[in-house]
Amino acid sequence: MPALACCVDAAVAPPGYAFAGDSSLPAPVPFAGDPLATNNAAALATGEHSHWSPSLSADLYRINGWGAPYFSVNTSGNISVRPYGKNTLPHQEIDLMKIVKKVSDPKSAGGLGLQLPLIVRLPDVLQNRLESLQSAFDFAIQSQGYESHYQGVFPVKCNQDRFIVEDVVKFGSAFRFGLEAGSKPELLLAMSCLCKGNPEALLVCNGFKDADYIALALVARKLALNTVIVLEQEEELDLVINLSQKLSVHPVIGVRAKLRTKHAGHFGSTSGEKGKFGLTTTQILRVVRKLEQAGMLDSLQLLHFHIGSQIPSTDLLADGVSEAAQIYCELVRLGAHMRVIDIGGGLGIDYDGSKSSESDISVGYGLEEYAMAVVQAVQHVCDRKSVKHPVICSESGRALVSHHSILIFEAVSASVHDSPATSLSLQRFVEGLSEEARVDYQNLAAAAVSGEYETCLRFADQLKQRCVDQFKEGSLGIEQLADVDGLCDLVSKEVGATDPVRTYHVNLSVFTCIPDFWGIGQLFPIVPIHRLDQRPGARGILSDLTCDSDGKIDKFIGGESSLPLHELEGSDVVFGGSGKYYLGMFLGGAYEEALGGLHNLFGGPSVVRVLQSDGPHSFAVTRAMPGPSCGDVLRVMQHEPELMFETLKHRAEECGHEDGMTNGSLASGLALSFHKMPYLVAGSSCCMTNSGYYYGNEDNYSRAADSAAGDDDHWSYCFA
Repeated sequence: MPALACCVDAAVAPPGYAFAGDSSLPAPVPFAGDPLATNNAAALATGEHSHWSPSLSADLYRINGWGAPYFSVNTSGNISVRPYGKNTLPHQEIDLMKIVKKVSDPKSAGGLGLQLPLIVRLPDVLQNRLESLQSAFDFAIQSQGYESHYQGVFPVKCNQDRFIVEDVVKFGSAFRFGLEAGSKPELLLAMSCLCKGNPEALLVCNGFKDADYIALALVARKLALNTVIVLEQEEELDLVINLSQKLSVHPVIGVRAKLRTKHAGHFGSTSGEKGKFGLTTTQILRVVRKLEQAGMLDSLQLLHFHIGSQIPSTDLLADGVSEAAQIYCELVRLGAHMRVIDIGGGLGIDYDGSKSSESDISVGYGLEEYAMAVVQAVQHVCDRKSVKHPVICSESGRALVSHHSILIFEAVSASVHDSPATSLSLQRFVEGLSEEARVDYQNLAAAAVSGEYETCLRFADQLKQRCVDQFKEGSLGIEQLADVDGLCDLVSKEVGATDPVRTYHVNLSVFTCIPDFWGIGQLFPIVPIHRLDQRPGARGILSDLTCDSDGKIDKFIGGESSLPLHELEGSDVVFGGSGKYYLGMFLGGAYEEALGGLHNLFGGPSVVRVLQSDGPHSFAVTRAMPGPSCGDVLRVMQHEPELMFETLKHRAEECGHEDGMTNGSLASGLALSFHKMPYLVAGSSCCMTNSGYYYGNEDNYSRAADSAAGDDDHWSYCFA
């Protein structure tokens, strides 16, 4: 440990204490087990490969597991999208970095001038997922001789974005694919979208219902939409009967059954006899009797159930479907005109690529196995009971939309383990120590000379704590405290005990963009989307922009507590270095956008819609939406940005300025601040211009000015 030896040599040995030899410390002997190689991923990242390759990165980040068949690493070391899955031709692959460049480059350079973070939506992937699900059921039905068909619905709660819902209806029209709604606004959007869909497509009305909800669902029936009102609570039936008579509508009714079958994972909490939704067998029998008394038993046509999201295995799935099929057959026996069995959601996706049925973030089956298990279970029960095979419906939201959406964000800086000075002021340092601390220092030096490295660390920690106590008492100066920090850091570094995990600061809000990670510990694949032809030289956790200790990502797929990452180029510590480092969070197309909050008033990301194209870059951006501005998010929280600006403008006029800046130019700069996104702007520094102030380069300023100037109704008066 030559660096530590220099420090020891600089100190004066206390009386009665002598350093051995020339006070040099022997070379460290590694402890058992390499502290840097704490897991398999780290071992691969720091392994013996003399050269790195994209295929090694694909293995390291498990891309071929969770990403197949839509994501891969290309020869340039970038993540590529395969929009048609396994049927994608090489020239149809889309380089994600080319999308980022097109979207984020300034307009003056041919880009779209959007700010990150960014959601990239890929409708081609969504269409492929829908067609693959339909094909899986079609194959199972044909191969088993099943005598009905499959027609799914998309639960809009997964992602209510207009274009996603419209895409599902358009792509699924040939398959009679419908929608599921769980609230009045969701029902309104589903009704509107299905007016352009297949008339046989189901509109399944789930969730708690009041009179307004039920009346709206009955109106949908009047509009010739194939609407089914699913009873979640027994008392909803009275409303359905009364309102249907008043509106002269013959309703189609379903019941949601509480099954005994339940899966034990996190996502199984909605299943079982104590689940939040559904009717017990006793309640179902009362519904049948009440409908029979009202002369409406023919209205009961659908049985719905939901075991829970992310069903881990087909064995559990088949068990639940079989139980539900028994109830279905009993309803047929009781005289209901049953025709549909709705197996709910639960079709899982493999977030970590492990294909494990023992994990909440993986599943032990694919689309084909899932469909086959459902068809066989329903067919077996119905054949045994001599009941006509029902239409099979599923509400597979997560499996449909997760893959088609990618969140891309930047790492803007990273923590650096400061290299302690090789020559510390130990003379001054030792003289200022208390007697107990001086003994700790002597013991530390002796342990270092004799190569007792664990003992070194123990005495270094003890010395540091004594010095902190002295500093709190006021008997030790800040210079001496810095000296002990430097000495202890040097000891840790020399014995190989320095924590190798760094903190990468990302231009993101976890609460807004990845709320399921914060709320329920859901893990998503997070991967650098470029530089994958280079060996990652560091390990890191991700810390977001929010002023909250929970605003970090420190758990990753594969059970990792850190992620292999590359060193930032240009500058490791100063935001705005010349090299940009982009990360992608994948499989987040379901729930994240709807659940995202406004912690610290960070709004949602910018969004682009990208289709595969035969053009020079293999893609076309068909829609681009900048993220919400500061004014937008303030307005959500009931503030009035226009009045806020007026207050600030008046204050500027009252204060006056003697630095050459006019009140008008200051007001213009304030106005621009309301129109910018809350996130950081790459390469920004606070600059003043003759026309006001701005953050970032001229193109960013022009972009913000264009945005502000375009809002004539509210902001035209803001500019001097």
